[in-house]
Amino acid sequence: MDIIKTPPIDKMSGAFSVKGKNVVVTGGNRGIGLGISEAFAECGANVAIVCRNEESGRKAVEGLSKYGGRYTCIQADVSDINSVVNAGRLVYEFFDYVDVLVNNAGVATTRKFFTPEGLDEWHRVIDINLHGVANVVHTIVPRMKESGRGGSIINISSVGGQRVSDSREYDNSPYNASKAGLDIFTRFLAVTLGDFGLRCNVISPGPVHSDLDVNLPPSFIETVENKMPTHRFGEPIEVGAMCVFLASPAGVQVTGTIIPLDGGLMTVI
Repeated sequence: MDIIKTPPIDKMSGAFSVKGKNVVVTGGNRGIGLGISEAFAECGANVAIVCRNEESGRKAVEGLSKYGGRYTCIQADVSDINSVVNAGRLVYEFFDYVDVLVNNAGVATTRKFFTPEGLDEWHRVIDINLHGVANVVHTIVPRMKESGRGGSIINISSVGGQRVSDSREYDNSPYNASKAGLDIFTRFLAVTLGDFGLRCNVISPGPVHSDLDVNLPPSFIETVENKMPTHRFGEPIEVGAMCVFLASPAGVQVTGTIIPLDGGLMTVI
């Protein structure tokens, strides 16, 4: 097999362009995932959203239509390999090839580990956040390898994979464990897929406005507003912007990295 070396940029014109790229975003119908889908669509990419809620996904696709690309929603539960295999078939019916895969689908929990339901929650969160990524990668990436085009795999993790602050008040152990596992899995992918021109990176958001806001403890809100260097939550579109960078020619020398997008949260806790 010939090793695929993605050429470096030699000028700034087009360095940050993803125009015409085919992008798959899991959980791309709401929250951070929707911000990622919108960022790619606005920058000229085609987007396939893979999500559990088909109605929500269709609404997201309708919202993207103003950007003039090709968009679709494919219903799937990433924790169910049969569902993912079917979604992969539909992805490759819609796209001849995939340039960018963003594994964003994920959940957290408010159930404490040492409760009767704690172990069930552990398995539910791990199945979606970690096994779900493995299911999608195992299904989508082989054809990315075979295409010979190279590309970018971006996994959305969390600073929660590197810290367990507030665990007494905000017990989210399966989330922490799943994100830590995702970080290491991504580094494995970077090593094993590099010969195929595929770059694999993690974005680790800190506090970002999403559906999870309602479950955050008051102590964490106080930290964000008063201690964190940027003094605010991030926005989904900002995570999308980082994804666009990693998928663009400007990002071709970035692989195997865990990129914090946390407003400096990790410097204070």
